Amino acid sequence: MVVGKRWRFPQRTLYGTIDLEKQGKNRAERHSPPSLPPQEQLRSPIMDPIAILAVGGTIDKVYFDAKSEYEVGPPNIEKVLGELTLAIDYTVTSLMRKDSLDLSDEDRQTIVTAAAAATSARVLITHGTDTMIRTAQALRQVVGKTIVLTGAMEPALFKTSDAVFNIGCALAAVQALPPGVYIVMNGRIFAEGTVRKNLSLGRFEEIGTDD
Repeated sequence: MVVGKRWRFPQRTLYGTIDLEKQGKNRAERHSPPSLPPQEQLRSPIMDPIAILAVGGTIDKVYFDAKSEYEVGPPNIEKVLGELTLAIDYTVTSLMRKDSLDLSDEDRQTIVTAAAAATSARVLITHGTDTMIRTAQALRQVVGKTIVLTGAMEPALFKTSDAVFNIGCALAAVQALPPGVYIVMNGRIFAEGTVRKNLSLGRFEEIGTDD
């Protein structure tokens, strides 16, 4: 009689003999995640704070009854994000308070310089919609960073504004996209150079889309 020895009985099938113990071990190795030291298991990736640059546009406009006109105010994205419980870090810098139709080439160079100088590799820019595409083109010269531009068709202070939706989409996009320049509007992500603003429909769309 043999004591202390475990017997293995191979199973015969139409395809040959299978060692059940060895087969189970191999299957476990295939499906089990690689083991990590405890300190590595507890460590999560740390992302630099998202750099948010505000340059004005409709998203930041405020209405004055006494004047019966709109003026560009402070960054509304700061108020929008401040009312939410977020699991991300970000900084907000107000570069200028201008309607995008009033932006000059010098203004665009200021935006490019600020995006390039940002310590974060992920930059979100709130911008007026009329010349957003031109600024996106100017930002081509910034390499190695994910830059997302967004804005709104109505001021963020309006209940019917698309600002909050666009900001949320842009924040998700800037974290997920590879380096490059993008425009996020109307629930879509557009790579720079592939988008136009459809004035009649009041939306951004891919170049070549039928009206």
